[in-house]
Amino acid sequence: MRQIIYKICPESLWREAEAVGTFTGAPIDLADGFIHFSTAEQVRETAAKHFAGQNGLLLIAIDGEKLGDALKYEVSRGGALFPHLYALLDLKAVLWVKPLPLDGDGVHQFPVLES
Repeated sequence: MRQIIYKICPESLWREAEAVGTFTGAPIDLADGFIHFSTAEQVRETAAKHFAGQNGLLLIAIDGEKLGDALKYEVSRGGALFPHLYALLDLKAVLWVKPLPLDGDGVHQFPVLES
């Protein structure tokens, strides 16, 4: 079974990654030394906690199995295991990229997610 994980990213930063074929991470990823991801069950809370009210975001779905041993599940928020990538993200692992718009109440509207 495919293991799908998700990244929320400003569109401008993602477009830079697309131009070079790899994603090095957002500023928080670079500071922490790994790229932060969320599972389908975690990503809405991640959006609310770290991206509240932000426009111009994309939701990226990644095939976690293509990331190999550099992908680790580590204890984070509330004791939950979150996927962290200790490498650059090769864009060949990306399944799709979709806008993450805000509704009239400023809440991000997610597409249907796979686990």
